[in-house]
Amino acid sequence: MTFAPLGLDHVVLRVRDQARSTRFYQEVLGCTLERVNEQLSLVQLRFGEHLIDLLPARDGEGPGGLDHVGLSIRSDDLQAVARELGRRGVTLEGDVVQRYGAWGDGPSLYLRDPDGYRLELKARP
Repeated sequence: MTFAPLGLDHVVLRVRDQARSTRFYQEVLGCTLERVNEQLSLVQLRFGEHLIDLLPARDGEGPGGLDHVGLSIRSDDLQAVARELGRRGVTLEGDVVQRYGAWGDGPSLYLRDPDGYRLELKARP
């Protein structure tokens, strides 16, 4: 395969009350505000080297939950990784696109694990 695992980049949580959750992560866990993407209703909080992202829970979703886990990788060609994963029968969601993560902007790709959990492969710049 054409990538090397580096560690966790970010975790995205669906929360019932974004303002309350933001206060909790800042005041209790010591996170700092990294940035806000108003278009996506996304609050990104820095926790050391990593990010904790907060999205509003979807209507009818109940208490929210895990949206996805971002995995940091080293890759010179994420498109080639996507093609190889597709050949292996991995369920891909969309194309490789630029997204912001713990180490800045860079290419990323969403996929599903065998149990349906959404993972994001995020190449470090």
